[in-house]
Amino acid sequence: MKKTLLIIFGVIFMSCAKEDKVAIISTQYGDMVVEFYEEIAPMHVESFMVLADDEYFDNTAFHRVIPGFVIQGGDPNSKGDNRMRWGSGGRAGKYFGIGNESDNKTWKIPAEFNDKKHVKGTLSMARSNVPNSAGSQFFICHAETPQLDNQYTVFGQVIQGLDIIDQIVYSDTPRKQNSGYRGPDADYPFEKVVMKVKLVNRSDADTK
Repeated sequence: MKKTLLIIFGVIFMSCAKEDKVAIISTQYGDMVVEFYEEIAPMHVESFMVLADDEYFDNTAFHRVIPGFVIQGGDPNSKGDNRMRWGSGGRAGKYFGIGNESDNKTWKIPAEFNDKKHVKGTLSMARSNVPNSAGSQFFICHAETPQLDNQYTVFGQVIQGLDIIDQIVYSDTPRKQNSGYRGPDADYPFEKVVMKVKLVNRSDADTK
């Protein structure tokens, strides 16, 4: 009887356990599946998830692509066609104590620098030269980038779709056509790489 009760309790506990969420980032090149590091960057993960649930990232673009470095996206300004505004927008998903609580456009995320290395597929948060200035813009590493370690908050990793990074990063840009080009849009793709982001249970993602 006691053994039966233990088995029943175990089944109930397992059924009630919260399943991990992953993000599916969909583009015209295919999908990337991303897992999160909630234990080391809880505010960054929470902010990303809130924005994803709000469809904030949908129809934004990977506006900056640099081979051997990163693909960067998450700026709401990239929904528009004014390339000069790309890379200048974004906010946190909730108020974390930085900015004006009554004006969500000012919300930022405190830095959560950690020991995770920036390797191919790393999901990390973009920011200005001020550490506590992350908003909604994020980047995914195309290659190992140790110069970013402990300088930017790593909060996830691509676990499927690394080949999609390769396709995005080689999108044609002004700099690729002319290595001497120095305009602010030098690394912005001519053809928009538009994304949609949705959260799903890990078991519902095709991670084979």
